[in-house]
Amino acid sequence: MKQPDELEDGETVIMVDGRQRRYLVVLRTGGEFHTHAGVVQHDQIIGSPEGSEFRSGSGTRFVAVRPTLADQVLKMPRGAQVIYPKDLGAIWMLADVRAGMTVFETGVGSGALSATLLRCGAFVTGYELREDFAERAVQNVESVAGAEALDRYDVQLRDAYESVDPPRSSPPQSNTGTAAAGEATSSECRYDRAVLDIPEPWRVAVHLPERLRRGGILVAYNPSVTQVQQLRRTLDDGPWALIETIEVMHRSWHVKGASVRPDHRMVAHTGFLTHARLIEA
Repeated sequence: MKQPDELEDGETVIMVDGRQRRYLVVLRTGGEFHTHAGVVQHDQIIGSPEGSEFRSGSGTRFVAVRPTLADQVLKMPRGAQVIYPKDLGAIWMLADVRAGMTVFETGVGSGALSATLLRCGAFVTGYELREDFAERAVQNVESVAGAEALDRYDVQLRDAYESVDPPRSSPPQSNTGTAAAGEATSSECRYDRAVLDIPEPWRVAVHLPERLRRGGILVAYNPSVTQVQQLRRTLDDGPWALIETIEVMHRSWHVKGASVRPDHRMVAHTGFLTHARLIEA
């Protein structure tokens, strides 16, 4: 009988070496994990308990564990730059996304944010201009969140600057493409949350109140403070309250015996997060 911690053929694992370098590996019967430090046979790993130690031909030590969401986000194939885990966690908390909520997302990029929201149990509608990005996002979501998540993921090749439609009233037949002609939607159906990762979020914020429920939350991710300034002007002039802009910095520490100090490198500024509540619509 298979044990819950037993690693399986076809499963994705992270191989961690003695210097804490991480390698994302999909296990395949007969496969090999190659690095500059030598080779580990996949057959050695398959069937072993998670957290087992393996040695390459040169004697280098590796530990195999299942990847966290952060591991998968940082290692996933990408076309666009992914949002860093430190910001994904903050977006999730600021937007207060819960299972069963409908979330509008625009600029799906490589699908890192989509996968995070879907792992929370949300239903996500994403607008993306580039078909190659949309296809990559769907592939990454399936890899990270599982095939089941695709039933709650609707990626449309649309420009959110032009308009935002209500959530579809029935599950999408395809995960990429434009809305089918005559497809049923309800003007009464509104999104619970909206997350914007686009250069000019203020252009969406002006018509978003038509599609976001009262009390709904908007979160926008932007790298430039000039983008934040323009967005804040638009939000201040609209039906929004509790408006705040923050940024998240991530600094790890070196802790080894008596040597305890901040690491020399850190993930500092990546983007600003602006969030607001819709108070009337």
